[in-house]
Amino acid sequence: MTDLPPLDPAADVLALTRALVDVPSVSGSEGALADAVEAALRALGGLEVERVGDAVLARTNLGRPTRIVLAGHLDTVPIADNVPSRLEDGRLYGCGTSDMKAGDAVMLRLAGRFGVPGAAPAHDLTFVFYDNEEVEAVRNGLGRVARERRGWLYGDLAILLEPTDGEIEAGCQGTLRAVLEVPGRRAHSARSWLGANAIHGAAGILATLAAYRAREVDIDGCVYREGLNAVRIEGGVAGNVIPDACTVTVNFRYAPDRDEDAAEAHVREVFADAVAAGATLAVVDNAGGALPGLSEPAAAAFVAAVGRPARAKLGWTDVARFAAFGIPAVNYGPGDPQLAHTREEHVLVDRLQPAEDALVAHLSGSTA
Repeated sequence: MTDLPPLDPAADVLALTRALVDVPSVSGSEGALADAVEAALRALGGLEVERVGDAVLARTNLGRPTRIVLAGHLDTVPIADNVPSRLEDGRLYGCGTSDMKAGDAVMLRLAGRFGVPGAAPAHDLTFVFYDNEEVEAVRNGLGRVARERRGWLYGDLAILLEPTDGEIEAGCQGTLRAVLEVPGRRAHSARSWLGANAIHGAAGILATLAAYRAREVDIDGCVYREGLNAVRIEGGVAGNVIPDACTVTVNFRYAPDRDEDAAEAHVREVFADAVAAGATLAVVDNAGGALPGLSEPAAAAFVAAVGRPARAKLGWTDVARFAAFGIPAVNYGPGDPQLAHTREEHVLVDRLQPAEDALVAHLSGSTA
């Protein structure tokens, strides 16, 4: 079992972040880190703790009239020669520092403060540390918790400590992936007129994408900018063969005023000419977004406590899962989303304590 620093409220959040980063936990291999987190939470003595696969759940049961759920994923994208962590010029570098082990460290600090006997938070609290967020949705640990322990996810507000650079990011975009396949006819490249070049046939699809103008939508003061982009193109047989197939994979990031069906209908409309010309279009993944929900009292109170207006979450996060249950949810964490998944990923040390302090104040009721 991997040891983590003691979860004492006086412990150093930076040291805890480093300890989390230094335990490799690429998606699918979170077991050692989940073991350590589980042991640390059980040792606090004031939490009900349950393990669901490599998801670790903990909660207070103090009879408070309201409950806040705090959630964060334990996994990272593949390591890029950036573990173990290193501290340099006020920055902690390492895989997962920003996305989202700094947020996990803040969650653990909050558990250390409010999950001990005699603690008196203003709300009952649930902590959810889960696996496999960075991979396909079918493996997502929060989805598994929703299927097997749904009651653990209910609350008046959910806060995901995803990287937001210390700002509240409300709701999230939906994301759709579709594969367009262009048919052709194979031939010898010396007699190309006898074939039909499928790669050339994809030119219309690429032109459509290049000309696409993204929609911007203002919802509750949060501006969501959509995007439709090619993310992969595949085709070719050999250096002397006219290819008979070419596929273009596109990703549509859509505002949360569209549901999954509306998003698919839009993509099919955009590529209607390509389909009419013989291409096929198959949607291979589609996860709906989440509306900001800032009019909900619990969400509005948290925005007021942080003291800055919320902005749109440009990307998909698991706030969508909570929104599907009718639970208002926001993203708020110390990491920088622009650094997520990069080789130079890091978190600014001076972002860690303010994020924790804001949450401590809100959860303790001192901002009411």
